[in-house]
Amino acid sequence: MIQLTNRQARQFLLLKHGLLDEYKFSGKQGVLDFARQVGCIQYDPIDVCGKNAELVLQSRIKGFTKGMLADLLYEDRSLVDYPDKNLAIIPVEDWPYFERYRQAARQHAERYPEMEALTAQVRAHIQNHGALSSDDLKLDGDFSWQSAIHWSSGNNSSRSVLEQMYSTGELIIHHKKGTRKYYDIAKKYIQPNLLSASEPLEDELEHHKWRVLRRIGSVGLLWNRASDAWLNIWGLKAAQRKEVFRQLLHEARIVAVAVEQMKDMLYCLAEDLPLIEAVLQNQESKLRCELIAPLDNFIWDRKLINELFDFDYTWEIYTPAIKRKFSYYVLPLLYGESFIGRAEIIAERKTGTLVVKNIWYENGVKQTTQLRTALNSCFQKFAIFNGCETISAESMN
Repeated sequence: MIQLTNRQARQFLLLKHGLLDEYKFSGKQGVLDFARQVGCIQYDPIDVCGKNAELVLQSRIKGFTKGMLADLLYEDRSLVDYPDKNLAIIPVEDWPYFERYRQAARQHAERYPEMEALTAQVRAHIQNHGALSSDDLKLDGDFSWQSAIHWSSGNNSSRSVLEQMYSTGELIIHHKKGTRKYYDIAKKYIQPNLLSASEPLEDELEHHKWRVLRRIGSVGLLWNRASDAWLNIWGLKAAQRKEVFRQLLHEARIVAVAVEQMKDMLYCLAEDLPLIEAVLQNQESKLRCELIAPLDNFIWDRKLINELFDFDYTWEIYTPAIKRKFSYYVLPLLYGESFIGRAEIIAERKTGTLVVKNIWYENGVKQTTQLRTALNSCFQKFAIFNGCETISAESMN
């Protein structure tokens, strides 16, 4: 077992994520390296000042542009849109590990005999016209369907059938225009050795171990308790999770980490021990100021972030307006080893203006010249990321 102070635990997490000191990831290769480190990046289509996955990457990847992610997804096909922790982006080499979910979707479809004729229509349309969205497709027949994997389709039969074929792995997302998804036949884009690979871990316990390892690596430090970090791992109840942790500890694939004044034990990957050693050497790190995505891997477990960083963050997008403490779309603001506040920022693309609508500072944050300089640099970088030439600051709390 490793003993860390609260500050050392924070430093470890930030260094693991490439959010402290010099940039650890750079350019398009850096995007791919980070995606492989975390396993999945959560996707959300809402775009106030960048979509969630883009926001995750802009805080870590030196020189990141939105085109880099689009290239890796839709040109190089090194990454693929696929449900993991809810809607997500995963490295394409992980495709075989989700075969059990595609198999479940195929079995689910067998309950709908009308599906076969409808999927045949989709195949014919793609063969004749190429990649399509639900708007391009008018299917014969009325069909409403609830996905086995993640989506609930309502009563749009075209969307229902496309999402069903996507969940079985027959279709993949070919590209997106705004929030609209265009689908094409998966075998055109995914290498045959990956596409037709059998499930690498047929035993459910082994599969759960792989997924738990991946999620611990995704966040950096996690506890063996209920957490949003375990979302969408089928069958991983408390008893299964406890057994997974027991075996991973026994196999020395994870390491127990005790943090001062924390009741629960945390765990990191055994391969991250050199990073823990580096933190224990008390080296001074260069401070950076970064805006953090609402569904960032780093803050998947809000309770953990609250305990370690004393920062209570709720994404208020689904909170009724009257009950919001801050605003609809607010990003945590990280400076050095601390969350110093949160910012409401809107990219007004028509005018090319990044509007810093509000900053709410945490109690006790001193607005020093050094902090102001770091903030300005952060907003300038964020404006470039959003294709904005000017920055307008409305009010700061």
